[in-house]
Amino acid sequence: MNTIAALQAAVTAAAPFDSEPSDAELDAIDREMPLILADVDLLDAQIMTIDRTPTELDERRIRRARRRVLAARRALANTAAAGAVA
Repeated sequence: MNTIAALQAAVTAAAPFDSEPSDAELDAIDREMPLILADVDLLDAQIMTIDRTPTELDERRIRRARRRVLAARRALANTAAAGAVA
């Protein structure tokens, strides 16, 4: 019978999870931060209306949050496209 512990040690020894993020990864996170924050705002607006019927104010808040997400996605895509051309 084979033991799982011996196989698990071989698998986890090769996992590179203990390293810090690189500068390039941190820069990518910084570039995507406006989109991340816009997504969080949209989720907050949607979560507030989960257990009740949305009011007109709730609907406006969700619409504004969706527009911010779309604008952030557009800006990120345009920056990526401009970086690819240059």
